[in-house]
Amino acid sequence: MSLPSFLNAETVLYGIIFLAAVLAFEGMFLWWRDTYGPRRRVSKRMALIEKGASSAEIITALRRQTTDVSKSLLPSVIRYLDSRMSQAGIRMSAQRMLTIMSVVTVLIGILFPLVGGITGQIRSPSAVLLLLIFAAGTGIVLPVLYINFVAAKRLKSIEAQFPTAIDVLVRGLRAGYPITSALELVVNELPDPLSSELGLVLAEMNYGYALRDALANLAKRVQTADVDMFVVSVSIQTETGGSLADILDGLSRVIRERAGMVLKVRALASEGKMTGALLTAMPVLTFVSVFSSNPNFYLDVADDRWFMPGVLGVCFMYTLGVVIMRRLIAIKV
Repeated sequence: MSLPSFLNAETVLYGIIFLAAVLAFEGMFLWWRDTYGPRRRVSKRMALIEKGASSAEIITALRRQTTDVSKSLLPSVIRYLDSRMSQAGIRMSAQRMLTIMSVVTVLIGILFPLVGGITGQIRSPSAVLLLLIFAAGTGIVLPVLYINFVAAKRLKSIEAQFPTAIDVLVRGLRAGYPITSALELVVNELPDPLSSELGLVLAEMNYGYALRDALANLAKRVQTADVDMFVVSVSIQTETGGSLADILDGLSRVIRERAGMVLKVRALASEGKMTGALLTAMPVLTFVSVFSSNPNFYLDVADDRWFMPGVLGVCFMYTLGVVIMRRLIAIKV
């Protein structure tokens, strides 16, 4: 009995390579799950406490560097970067991040023509503009897109953990713990990223901050509706009195009901959000990849008299499209 024609030596070899790749990927996943996965469930604050760090050292390690917006040349850009980097959990200051992106952009604009051997083609204003767009897209736009992605992912994790955190806090308060000890219980029970954020609240309180000020700093860092409601509820209770456990118990139910509605809205708007994300990232990624691999694809037509107006028009339409898409998919519940 003869074997089928497709079962030749080359097909068998490709099949073995495919199975080896699948097994290697599965082995890497199992290693990550058993080795690196448990480490992520231990909050950064707990690791610092285990090492014997003081409250000041914990604050220094957990709190990110801030920037004085009033002394910056681009206050709106610094303010936006500072907000998104706080949500992403990046400790670097916005001023330093912007400086690094600017330096990388300049280096790419200078070194890429030398490395790519296209220095002689960068002569016309259109070619210079094309090089500037490539450098800015690589050094500024792509890092900003990455920061936004990390921030959105981290905020989703915080929103998913927050109802459980409030439930643990309520149980601690009803068991007779003071608010500080109840927060300590929440920090010890929950993983990052919420554990580190609440751990910073505890570190600030131990360092001398009032509860209201420490929670206000938390709301400023995270900037979600759930955290804002929690901070307002605790702040009002500290001034007016009452049972904080009952207040937070009702807040937990409200947040869970709101979370169910948010999930429904996200499910209905998921196609639009994915489309918006792809239409935002793909033009930049496509241009950067094509220009870095084959710059002559654009430089050969850079001297055409319609090239400069076309590039400016595309940049304007891209920016306008991103703004319109963000407004269309920004559904608030």
